[in-house]
Amino acid sequence: QVQLVESGGGEVQAGGSLRLSCAAPGSIFRIAAMGWYRQAPGNERELVARITSGGSTIYVDSVKGRFTISRDNAKNTVYLQMDSLKPEDTAVYYCSALVLVTGTNYWGQGTQVTVSS
Repeated sequence: QVQLVESGGGEVQAGGSLRLSCAAPGSIFRIAAMGWYRQAPGNERELVARITSGGSTIYVDSVKGRFTISRDNAKNTVYLQMDSLKPEDTAVYYCSALVLVTGTNYWGQGTQVTVSS
């Protein structure tokens, strides 16, 4: 069973920052497009940001200019730096590892991010 281990969630006031981390097995990390999704109560899970094994990134429009996704290939870890947080960023954030050659998407357990106004 592939395990993605997340950390870094918590509660912060609007305008603050948090950094999420997600560690994956090296055999998966090397070939996967790593991403962060989020799901707020009553909403569908949405892609927040993704970074390919080659370093290309995409972001949902609502976080562009505020969030930065990066990966450390030596540590098999992907990060999501979240700045200028807003109450609408409140959600459970999930790490994902998408292996395109098999079409398999692995998930982390989720970490709560709460932004208070």
